[in-house]
Amino acid sequence: MTPSHRISTAWALLLLATALTWALGDSGYTGLSAAWGVPLIFALAAFKGAWVILDFMELRHAPRLWRWLLLGWLGLVCLAIVLLWVAGR
Repeated sequence: MTPSHRISTAWALLLLATALTWALGDSGYTGLSAAWGVPLIFALAAFKGAWVILDFMELRHAPRLWRWLLLGWLGLVCLAIVLLWVAGR
């Protein structure tokens, strides 16, 4: 896969994930009666963040420490927000 094709594919997947996130948030499945909406939204956010970190920031071929630091930070932030949301319910 050529680099430009890879970036175009990543962009299309990010657009699709953004549309899914918006549709989920707008549909009302994030209220008290639907416990799976918010974690799913944050799973999509983590997916989008990982794509941005690996492809657009070009850390896919960077030293492993940098990749794991940024991906770990992203995972911790998403996990902390979901856990705080669960605790607040």
